[in-house]
Amino acid sequence: MKTIDINCDVGEGLENEAEILPYISSCSIACTGHAGTIKSIDETIRLAKLNKVKIGAHPSFPDQDNFGRKFLKMPSKALQESLEFQINILKTRAGLQGKKLNHIKTHGALYNASAVDIVIAQTVINAIKNTVEDVFLYVPFNSKIEKLALLNNIPIKYEVFIDRNYNDDLTLVSRSQSNAIITKPNKAFEHLFTMINKGKVKTILNQNISIKADTYCIHGDNKNVLYILKYISQELISKGFEIA
Repeated sequence: MKTIDINCDVGEGLENEAEILPYISSCSIACTGHAGTIKSIDETIRLAKLNKVKIGAHPSFPDQDNFGRKFLKMPSKALQESLEFQINILKTRAGLQGKKLNHIKTHGALYNASAVDIVIAQTVINAIKNTVEDVFLYVPFNSKIEKLALLNNIPIKYEVFIDRNYNDDLTLVSRSQSNAIITKPNKAFEHLFTMINKGKVKTILNQNISIKADTYCIHGDNKNVLYILKYISQELISKGFEIA
């Protein structure tokens, strides 16, 4: 069977990790920026270890009030210090349970900004270089942060989204739009398998745009996350894929 990495953002206060983790192969754990406490981090790491799921840090703008989904204009130094603090928390807590970080994946507004803003992308890169080594950075294809990571010898994995719609420029449709999020399991699988099978993503304007993918993300706060994961897991197996 061919393998595929399905990742999910977890530890965000929804307490659905016990249900989600059996259906994924890597997870990104909120580490106090947009969500997360030491208690939730430790419990999520424990569950990931139990389910043999790779773990990563999921840092964000330090903004729990807006769940990290609002762009914060802040000095690069302050942002870098916050990101280093968040990454180090996850790294330390993981070490206490005998786990190493597999990856870093930024969250929400920071993820979107680092894809297009070279200054923010460099700030993220600096924070990673100051905290971890030999850890993947999950990045969107054809982004500013992808190019900077490669220039700085940081290994990357291209990430795409199972439950988010795309614009023609490969940016994600804004969550302010009614068609931003995919909630129907069959539609999510159709979206996913087009990216797997054809190396393309169908945009909201019905264009088929080439895209690279090494890991496929679903959001832990999608209202149908568990239904989608169960459905796509069965469909992938039927097509010769193992989630690993």
